Amino acid sequence: MTNIAIFVSGNGTNCENIIRYFKDDASINVSLVISNRADAYALQRAAKYCVPSKVLTKQEINDPDTILPLLADHDINFIVLAGFMLMVPDFLTHEFARRIVNIHPSLLPKFGGKGMYGHHVHEAVKKAGETETGITIHYVSEVCDGGEIIAQFKTPVSPDDTPEDIEAKVHVLEQLHFPEVIKQAINA
Repeated sequence: MTNIAIFVSGNGTNCENIIRYFKDDASINVSLVISNRADAYALQRAAKYCVPSKVLTKQEINDPDTILPLLADHDINFIVLAGFMLMVPDFLTHEFARRIVNIHPSLLPKFGGKGMYGHHVHEAVKKAGETETGITIHYVSEVCDGGEIIAQFKTPVSPDDTPEDIEAKVHVLEQLHFPEVIKQAINA
């Protein structure tokens, strides 16, 4: 059995989609949701599906004596970042090498790195006059948005698209592809 921990910071639409996707899977289970924010709506989404959750401060996430025992207590062997707004500490990327994946709302390496998340990415895509954008699902490394790319999915961008239109198109790709790529990464 592969037990997943999902790390979140916000609304949690991807978190809920992943929980639903694996709800009846015999070999993959979402066992824990971790957030760095007590007000993250993702925690309510996890509760709706009876998935245990834990709120940790940035300091606790960066403390191996706090987070590693928590992950061990839930027998976690794979981590998914779904709108998690903190850098994952190096000790965790080493402990879970090629077992931590993230989703980014652009076609990396374009529009990645520090400060490039959510609406900031979509505004940058619009400002740059891009004709396509998409999502990148990648392994997490010590470099922000720098891990090996697992999969990318594209969507066209028209000159009339607003950042909100771009965001909606990207969200469709996230909902369609993220859980399936997680499953492929686990089974690789």
